[in-house]
Amino acid sequence: MSASTLPTVKLGSLDVSRLTIGGNPFSGFSHQSPERDAEMLDHYTVDRIKQTLFEAEAAGINTCVLRTDAHIWRMLREFRNDGGKLQWIAQMAATRDDWQSNVNQAIGNGAVAYYIHGGVTDDCFVEGDLGLIGDIIEYVKSKGLVAGLAGHDPRGHLAVYEAGIPADFHVICMYNCGSVHAGRGERFAAEDLPHAVAAIQQIDKPCMAYKILGAGRVDARQAFEFTYSNIKSTDLANVGMYTGDNPNMVAENAALAREFSGG
Repeated sequence: MSASTLPTVKLGSLDVSRLTIGGNPFSGFSHQSPERDAEMLDHYTVDRIKQTLFEAEAAGINTCVLRTDAHIWRMLREFRNDGGKLQWIAQMAATRDDWQSNVNQAIGNGAVAYYIHGGVTDDCFVEGDLGLIGDIIEYVKSKGLVAGLAGHDPRGHLAVYEAGIPADFHVICMYNCGSVHAGRGERFAAEDLPHAVAAIQQIDKPCMAYKILGAGRVDARQAFEFTYSNIKSTDLANVGMYTGDNPNMVAENAALAREFSGG
């Protein structure tokens, strides 16, 4: 393993670095305030997003986790035309409407994996109807992509797992902040962490821990150490990175991942 290479795990057939770079800051989702959202949108021009992804490649990250938004598709086309090699794991649009078309759009724009938005999983769990989750997972896999689901409430993940729905991976939020999708504001409480960890340990599938820094509320070193100390060796972390706060953030986060993930 070279000095710049991060350890990898398997998501289905994919070799994925144990740290991936997320796209919420690129799309202006700070989970802090409207002013912070606007700041991220102003900072992250297409050129700056591409620069950040190239920095991720140089730091040993091999995969990005980005939304299925038109501006992301355009940016990825430019990134690839400029020689970018990162694999793209696509996040479902935050709606149940026309999900099949959304999957097909992700495929058409080069996704290698696709996962269900956490808000959709949360809603299905609350309603006691996991049929949609199973239908989407089945369809994604039938198209040759690695299939997963996100969720903010770990109980939803456990319900899907225990129902035998054959997802390839689970994208588990370290904080049960799903209330934001019900219009009740942001919630990042430390008492959520043991519940997320328990679900990750119980689910015998690769898990991707996300919002490990509480959307910028937790010290990076503390968050990386806690996460890699508590997830399985087959798991990874996904982190959105806002370089407007720190131009060296990508390299520093990769270094922390390498330190705490055994690389």
